[in-house]
Amino acid sequence: MKVLVIQQKMIGDVLTTSVLFKDLRERYPNAQLDYLINSHTFPVVKNNPFIDNFIFFTPEAEKSKIALWSLTKSVKKEKYDVVIDVYSKLSSNLITALSGAKTKISYYKPYTSFLYHHNIKRSNQTDQDCGLAIVNRLQLLGPLDIYIKSARPKIYLTTEELETSKQFLISNGINLDKPLIMISVLGSGSNKTYPFAYMAQVIDQIVGTTNGQVLFNYIPKQEADAQAIFNLCKLETQNHIYLNLFGKSLREFLALTAHCHALIGNEGGAINMAKALNIKTFTIFSPWIDKDTWNIFEEKCVNESVHLKDYKPELYSKNTEKDMKPQAMELYRKFTPDLFYDKLNRFLKMFRS
Repeated sequence: MKVLVIQQKMIGDVLTTSVLFKDLRERYPNAQLDYLINSHTFPVVKNNPFIDNFIFFTPEAEKSKIALWSLTKSVKKEKYDVVIDVYSKLSSNLITALSGAKTKISYYKPYTSFLYHHNIKRSNQTDQDCGLAIVNRLQLLGPLDIYIKSARPKIYLTTEELETSKQFLISNGINLDKPLIMISVLGSGSNKTYPFAYMAQVIDQIVGTTNGQVLFNYIPKQEADAQAIFNLCKLETQNHIYLNLFGKSLREFLALTAHCHALIGNEGGAINMAKALNIKTFTIFSPWIDKDTWNIFEEKCVNESVHLKDYKPELYSKNTEKDMKPQAMELYRKFTPDLFYDKLNRFLKMFRS
């Protein structure tokens, strides 16, 4: 039996969907289990023992119809018995439709349902602490007689990666016996990034409460924005920030995060990765992101989160979070740090040095 799972695009999506493989392996121990993902997301699923092969959706396949057609043909040659299309967009619709698989599974959409043998309707609510993002993915396994209610993503780092990152931190002046906090200072876009001035106030609170050491999570091309947030912090806070100490690759970031006491900041891939490393998190949601879907494994003093809707529900009385996307920047201005000061302070007291 050969199974292909398709999950393109974002790091958080790829990591979250990877939970399917453990349950697939337990139900079908001799099956070949492959994962089709965007090439840049590979580091979060590298070394996953339940995945046999990776197929990469390259930048060329995104831009070129010829490259996409070539990828589609290569998938067809593999003669998969089952294709689980978690992404369920035009490119994956095409790949799945032409795969020749006897069993094709995806989420229900009225305009693509004819392409699949099983169309699973997403749930809108759940009592599982893993959140709707995982609950809905697990439902895709139902047609294969796998019925799991909850699962937790996991990132697999090597002993060498952990030791190398530990020595890197120590050599750069980090004391691992004192609180070490990673800050997700920037989201994937401006409408998923907490305003710089507000984020600086949050960082001031983190340092003021914990007297800890602070790392910023950013990539080199975001250096100017990271510097801008740094400049908005109090001078005393700046003395606790190791601005130029960051992972130059995604695996390096993961290995550094594994030594942190917590990751705090914008909702997104960094938060999901920290949770998969069993690092405590405090998440600031964008006002237009559905918290119920992505607020996985919420637990007091372990994984906590805040959303504008928690404090100003009247703003959402006539609209869903997604409906509010065009107003994201205006809503962000209403989401002042004082609204969740007490909740963050209680979380931070665990790390006070």
